[in-house]
Parts: sequence; C-alpha cells; structure tokens
Amino acid sequence: MIQKRKSPYQASRRSKKNLEFEGDRPSGRWPERILALLYGTTQPLPLASLEEQLRQLGCSGREFAASLDHLFQQGFLRKTGKALLTLHHSAPLYEGRLEQHPRGFGFVSRLSQRGSEVNLSRDPYVSPAALGDARHGDRVLVRILRVRKDDRPEAVVVAITEPGSNRIAGLVSRYHQGLEVIPDDRRYPGTIAIGDEGVVEGDAVIVAVQRSAGGSRRQRGKVVEVLGRYTDLATQFRLVAESFELPRCFPPEVEAEAAALLPDIILGEGREDLRTVPHVTIDGESAKDFDDAICVEKLRNGYRLYVSIADVAHYVTPGSAIDREAYARGTSVYFPGRVIPMLPERLCNDLCSLVPDEDRPTLSAILDFDRAGNLHKKRFCRSLIRSRQRFTYTAVAGVLIDRDPDLRQRHKPLLTQLKWAAELAQALQQRRRKRGSLDFNLHEAEFFLDEHGGVGNITRIKRNFAHQMIEEFMLAANEAVATWATECQKALLYRIHEPPAAEKTEEFFTFATTLGLQLPLPTEHPSWYAAVLDLAKGGRHEYLVHNLLLRAMKQARYSPDNAGHFGLAAPLYTHFTSPIRRYPDLLVHRALLDLLDLGQRAADSPPFASLEQAGDALSARERTAILAERDMEERLKLIFMKDRIGESFPAIVSGVSDSALFLVIPEHCLSGAIAIDLLGDEYFLLDAANHRLFGEISAKTYRIGDPMQVTLVSVDIIGRRLNFAPCQTKLAPNAS
Repeated sequence: MIQKRKSPYQASRRSKKNLEFEGDRPSGRWPERILALLYGTTQPLPLASLEEQLRQLGCSGREFAASLDHLFQQGFLRKTGKALLTLHHSAPLYEGRLEQHPRGFGFVSRLSQRGSEVNLSRDPYVSPAALGDARHGDRVLVRILRVRKDDRPEAVVVAITEPGSNRIAGLVSRYHQGLEVIPDDRRYPGTIAIGDEGVVEGDAVIVAVQRSAGGSRRQRGKVVEVLGRYTDLATQFRLVAESFELPRCFPPEVEAEAAALLPDIILGEGREDLRTVPHVTIDGESAKDFDDAICVEKLRNGYRLYVSIADVAHYVTPGSAIDREAYARGTSVYFPGRVIPMLPERLCNDLCSLVPDEDRPTLSAILDFDRAGNLHKKRFCRSLIRSRQRFTYTAVAGVLIDRDPDLRQRHKPLLTQLKWAAELAQALQQRRRKRGSLDFNLHEAEFFLDEHGGVGNITRIKRNFAHQMIEEFMLAANEAVATWATECQKALLYRIHEPPAAEKTEEFFTFATTLGLQLPLPTEHPSWYAAVLDLAKGGRHEYLVHNLLLRAMKQARYSPDNAGHFGLAAPLYTHFTSPIRRYPDLLVHRALLDLLDLGQRAADSPPFASLEQAGDALSARERTAILAERDMEERLKLIFMKDRIGESFPAIVSGVSDSALFLVIPEHCLSGAIAIDLLGDEYFLLDAANHRLFGEISAKTYRIGDPMQVTLVSVDIIGRRLNFAPCQTKLAPNAS
C-alpha cells in the first residue's frame, strides 16, 4: 500500500542548491496538485485523504508515490504523526499576480508567502511550459525551481488561487475559419475564437473567455459588449480603461455623499480670513480643476509667498465613502480630452475649485524668503481666500516676457505682484540649481483633438517662464511642509527619490564618452547629473542625453521613511499642493491639520492599516496611472499617423539592435523603428559597445544620436508600432 512506503525526508536547512530539482521528476503536474492541496489547508492532511483526492483527479497509485518521493527529496513535505502530511516551513512557495508577456512567458509580482517574509530580490520568471492553465491577471501559487546567476528566480505555477477577470477587450479580425478577437492588451498571448454574433471585422468588443486546459493560445469566448469601431477615440478610451482596470463612474454611495456636501465655511474656528490677499491661479488653457492659488508680496528684505491649496480635507473626512473611493483610485488619470477623477465632480469642479470671485476654503503655506531665495520663516494655517484672477501660463508669459500692451492693460491691478512673483521665482530657481537639482528638458506631447473626435495634430508642449514660476512655488511649499512636519516629529508620507544605482551611472558615463561628451568623473551627488545636463544643453545630443539619464534614475515613490529626493537635491520633500488629484497630498493635509490641532475625527476606520501600506499602495496606483496615460497617448499617436503613410519626417536615432534601428520623431514626440533589412543592400553589423550599426561593405554607420530623414511605411495599431524606412530606400509595392 502507498501508506507503507518510506519516503526520504531531508531535515537539513535548505540552501540555494536545494531550490533546484535533482534527479528524475514525475511526469504530469501531480507534484503541483499535491502542493496546492496542502497549501490550501492550515491543518496536516491525512495521507489516505490526499491520495483519494488525487485519485479522483486521475492520478494513479504509481504516479502518486513517485510524486511524494520527489517532493520529499526536494524538502517540500514533512510528516506529522504516522500518516499526516504538511508543507515544510521552508518550502519555496509564493503567491502573487501573474503578469504575462505576449511571447508567452510571465513574471509573478506582488509576492506574499504564508507564515514568513518574502526573501526574493526579483520577481520570479515563469516559462510558457511552466504556466499550465494560468494566464495574465490570475493570482497564482508558484514554487521556485532555481535561482539564476542574475538573482532572477525561475518558477512553476502550482495552482491558480484566484482567477483573473474573464473579460478581455480586443479587435475583431477574420481568419479562415471565421471570426476571432485579437486581445487589445498585449499581455494576453494568442487569440479568442468567437461565433457570428453580429459583429464585423474592425469592431472593438469585450468577450467573456472560456478557459481552455493546457494553456492553449487559442481560446473560445462570447461577445458581451460591442465598444465601437476600433480606431474611434471613445473606443480607445474604453480599451485603456479595461486594460488597466480603471473605474468609469463613482459608486452611488459616493455620489450621494458628495451631493449632500454644503459650502459651510466658518471663520474664527481655526480658519483665517485671507480674502484681502490678492491670490491668483495660473494653469493651462484646458485645465478644469484649480486647486492651487498664489500671491507674492514684497518685504523690506525679501518676499512673502502665499501658496493656498484647496482644503479637500474640510469636505472629505477619514473613513467616509468618498475617502475610501479616493484611496482606492489613488490619483486622477489624465487623457487628452478626458479625465478619470479621484474625487466626484461636485468636489473637484465646484466646492474645491479655486475659481475667481468665489470664497473657497484652503490650507495656506505662508513663506518668507530673502532676496536670494533662502527661506527664513514659515507658517501654515487653515484659511479662506477669494481668487482675483484665473490666469493661463500663456497670458502670464505674455505679461512678463512678451510685455504685451493689451494684456498688461487688462491686468494692470495685478502687474506688480506678477513682477514680484517673477523675481522670487528666479531666485528660487537659481538657489535650487546651485544645490544640484536636476532640470530635465523632455519632449512632452500636446494633443489637439478636432471637432469630429479625431486627432488634429500632435506637437511638443512649449514650456514658458510661467510654468517654471508656478513649479518653483509648488516645490518651495512642498519642501517647507516636509521640513516643518519633520521638525515637529510628525509622521508623514514623504515623496522620496533614491539615488540611481552606481552601475547605471557607470553605463551612462561609458556611453556618453562614445558621443564625444567630455564629462567629469561620476560622483554620487546630484550635482554631477546637473552638470551633465548643462553640458548637453543646446547640443545635438541634448534630447538623447536627457532621455538616457532619465532612464538611469529610480522611480520616485511615497514612503513614511524619509530618504530625501535625489532629483531635487532636497533632504526633505513631500506632496502637499494637489489634494484634488492625489491622495498622498490629502494625507499630508491631514497631518498638517493634526499639527495645527485642527484634525478631524474619523467617521470610520481609515482605508489603510499603516502609512507604510498606504505609501506602497499609492505608489502602485500612481504607476498604473502613468502607464495608462502613456498607453492612451501611444494609441492616439498611432491613430494620428495612420493616414500619413508615405510622408517623410526628420528623426533622431534613439537605439540600435541586431534587428532594427529605433527612432524618435521630435516634431510629433513619436517613436518608431526601421527594420534592419531596409537599411540597404548589404549586411549590417551591431557594434553594441559603441551603440551603432555599420554596413559590412560600405561601412555606412548609424549611431545613437544621429539625425536622419525617414519615411513612414506602415502603422500597426494593434501591435503599437510605427514602421519607417530611410528616405532613399526603394520599397516593395506591398511595403505599406
């Protein structure tokens, strides 16, 4: 009988070597089935019960015995009593979310381990063969097979502990046997076969997918919603929302709570009357939420800056329905022509919007600087303000830089304070640059949508001094808040930006020398990076240096443990200035109100257990929003270009590989590629060390940073690719 077999048991502590399979492994997935059953129970499982459960699934006695032997040899199991089995406490089993790649493999993120701390330095890799029936979005249980030399663990899926959504959005396409849906989210490999359900080729749909055993790349599904034509902008918006699981509306209880809010502002109960201070707002032309207002006064030896921010905490109490929903969203998500707000419209476009000539509750930072921009005094208060004017960046630049007579006459009562604001902003900027703060000059796209809902044009955003002025004031307020809270020993959610890894800096330095840049030897201080940016400014490699240096940087995040902000060269920094669109700012407002002894009592428990948990969750929501915004912009760029096949554009080489030359089109902030076989009638070799391709016969060279003229040959909207060719290349008749 199986129960009488003696299985080897290794009681020794596991090492990295023990993580690898040794000897023959039983066929099938029975070892994984056994582990899944044992993982799913907190009590030891009788051996006879385990064997019976596996037998009902089709496992033979021989396979069961071999699987047990294998798992004991690997140290996954241990006996308790005569015939009870349980998992060994050191069994390398982890739960996490599967993120699949279009090529079939995947990685498991957001790991957890029952009963112990996760001790893996990188997300485990899962090969296509090791995925089993799991697919993107599933929460899975994996076991580690081995750890590679680069510290990347390799794993096999043991079980699906929580299936992901069965809803997949995609493009209807025709193939020889009928219709299929190509998943819009490229992380879902394969296609989904559908019946004739009243849809046609080119429609975007949502299908409910029937899971197929064995991880087949072809699955079957049923259309549950038709979104519209795939290339319509409204359809693309829905596709991005589906892909990133973004909310489309607020729950009824949130809307009801927002509708019941009243503008009942009482002065004298911890709120100061600052309505005589001539605040103004300065935003972009298309801005709809105005959550920050400023005013600058001239003092005998310097300036006084008022930064007054919408008092969202006055309306959103901790633990309320609005608060829980805002925390779940984490941030507003901005698309060209659309926004998915963090707060209901009643708040962000009404009660908390600092519109002109209306009383609005705010939280004010009142900061006194000397003429060199050094902060000498800071004070914070709950306030009531009345904005005098809604300025745009263009209008302020017209007043201060272009000195437009009509604009200056129209805004004559505010000219003096705008002049003082410009003086203070210049002093703050110079001081920040002296300490080594980094100013990246990146190409950000501005989208112009036409009256038909199409993309009329895409240009590079033109930043002027007014943008810089407001940025300096917001940075100063954020630093002052972080400094004061730290001085008061108040727990705070900091905005931290850790230094880049040393190897990243070395890689960049080595590459920069191949461009002919004469750089000083790298140091760990941000001033070295600032010096590099200054050296590249105005040169042919400016765009490339800025982008490559940015790639070397770590991503900023939220944490209750201060690590400083490397990019700003700031020892203390937080986010205070945008509580309408960022939940971390709302938490900072509440921390300030506690310090001012004006805090609110929670209506219910807060939506997070600790500031550390909140920092991790809100950083993740921010990353999701950034990815969604980039995805939407990428889609609109492809739609904009789909009718421009055959046109030529000036480009810059941004990367090389053994199969393609990668490009940026600065005019429209686009990226694309040229297949290597379109470069010429010869073989091109990759010189990775010098970041170039060169012709074997002609020695013609394409190097990162080189300008070139290219022709658009095709647009792959579903694959998110723009394909180009050098202008002199003769294309085959079907190339487009």
